[in-house]
Amino acid sequence: MHYLPLSPPFFSLLVAAFLLLLALIQVKVLHYAYTRLGIGSTTALFLLFASLLGSYLNIPMAQLPERQIISGQEINFFGMRYVVPTVVDWPGTIIAVNVGGALIPVLLSLYILIKHAPWLEALVATACVTLVCYALATPVPGIGIAVPTLIPPLTAGASAHLLSREHPAAVAYISGSVGTLIGADLLNLGRVAGLGAPVVSIGGAGTFDGIFLTGIIAVLFASIGGRR
Repeated sequence: MHYLPLSPPFFSLLVAAFLLLLALIQVKVLHYAYTRLGIGSTTALFLLFASLLGSYLNIPMAQLPERQIISGQEINFFGMRYVVPTVVDWPGTIIAVNVGGALIPVLLSLYILIKHAPWLEALVATACVTLVCYALATPVPGIGIAVPTLIPPLTAGASAHLLSREHPAAVAYISGSVGTLIGADLLNLGRVAGLGAPVVSIGGAGTFDGIFLTGIIAVLFASIGGRR
């Protein structure tokens, strides 16, 4: 299944943030970015770009019965506009995994965790992000579960800054990605029935923007930490 999780104007803002990050790295403003994460800048930028493209793709995992499906709309939540895909003769609510907002961030988080091994700090920070996202998660008809866009990256950044002096960027990325997926999506799967969403995507609409911005903040932390 493929569709943009955000309306084109808001998705364009994420693309612009990626291009700005790319420009800053190329002119050496963020000279230490990504090396502190244990991956090369080329690889990291490729993964961020892959996250943008991967947000278009969803892998179906399960199906829930639904009496009435909302289709072909844009839903406004906390200043963001999320896309409800247009469907015809849809069988019910499909539970899916978003490639760019779940699969890639989880795999990268596991790699960073193994590379740097900030196990305790990452665990505590992830628990903090999970609790905050779970508390603020809101069922949105047609979409599923959503959280305010800036909450995951800001919570992850603050937690990483307080808990880890040696690897704040790694802790910020891991906690922001995994904590958001657990607190906003996985712990709220029982609340999606009856929302009329044709697709409830783990890491998709409602959380992708926050998870992607977490990656941007992790880069900034990496650069600041490297300069210190």
